[in-house]
Amino acid sequence: MQYKIHPIVMGTKVFDKGMMTYQHDYGKSYTIPIYCWYVEGGDKKILVDTGEMQPIKSEDREKAIGGPIYTFEEGLAKYGLTPDDIDIIIHTHLHNDHCENDYKCSNAEIYVHERELEHIHNPHPLDFRYLEDYIEDVEENGQLRVITENEKEIVPGIRVMHTPVHTAGGLTIFIDTAEGTVAITGFCIIDENLNPSAEIRAQEMEVIPPGTCINPTESYDIMLKVKSMASRVLALHEPRYAGVETIG
Repeated sequence: MQYKIHPIVMGTKVFDKGMMTYQHDYGKSYTIPIYCWYVEGGDKKILVDTGEMQPIKSEDREKAIGGPIYTFEEGLAKYGLTPDDIDIIIHTHLHNDHCENDYKCSNAEIYVHERELEHIHNPHPLDFRYLEDYIEDVEENGQLRVITENEKEIVPGIRVMHTPVHTAGGLTIFIDTAEGTVAITGFCIIDENLNPSAEIRAQEMEVIPPGTCINPTESYDIMLKVKSMASRVLALHEPRYAGVETIG
């Protein structure tokens, strides 16, 4: 089975670039898109993450990321879908901006790593991005499919791997496409994290861990492993995909 991946911007954040690039570029304002990825192919309607419930839509933010910002319903409608049509949601992690629209998808099976459930129900004070309100409905409805393995096939041609980089239960999604295996990172990075400048490579660094990570040295090693396992790696918050219709 070969799939196509459609990045849909369903939110943005403006913050210090150092939130993305560990030990680099602090003090620079940076705008990131928040994606919901529609994975087209097969007999299931599949999303990776669901974005923000009420995204800020402004000319300035769209210019900063190079593409349009949609509400959840608008983004799905581009592909003739409604929230009720979604069969499967796969979560990279459960920070609020990645799961705010889950409750709208009443027919979906929602895949999440067990460590993310632990943290959303009992977050550490340092991690304020976990808000259990956004998953209580789907949890009560029995929609969650909790992953305990290191690797798991979700459907033929789509599998996940536990990648605890940005969060303890991060899942990277590997998708078979016409251009080979494409990975959507289970951690919050931009392209620069995967492909550092010559100046940084001269310091013998092949990747840059996320600015917010649970262990920088382990994160570095996991990122290298993900790069070795896919023909193309999609950084979870890279702005240049905001103007791209289809990948793969």
